[in-house]
Amino acid sequence: MSLTIPVLFAIFFGSVEITRLNMLRHTIENAAYEGARQGIVPGATADSARAAALAALAAIDVRDAVVTVDPPVILASTPRVTVEIQVPVARNSWGTSSFVGLTELERSCTLSRESLSF
Repeated sequence: MSLTIPVLFAIFFGSVEITRLNMLRHTIENAAYEGARQGIVPGATADSARAAALAALAAIDVRDAVVTVDPPVILASTPRVTVEIQVPVARNSWGTSSFVGLTELERSCTLSRESLSF
């Protein structure tokens, strides 16, 4: 028992951490999409796209995320909007992030703008 319990705990806590990182990766990807989706509607601003991305990240309490919207000023003539999100793994994992070798998760989403042409 003294040989198997540490191995069992290592497998258990490792699987919990991998699950947390996978949840983080999917949430960051979804937040980038939501931010880009908010940024492509007519009348949208880069601040509204950034706010939509941060709101999606707040659902799982992501800390220290950097959300970048390109272009920084969205005009009616802007052809596409890109939202890029960078999240430090060490601030958002549950303790064993040093074992997975990741320092930062990064996702981006680019969508074409919608237009109101009649």
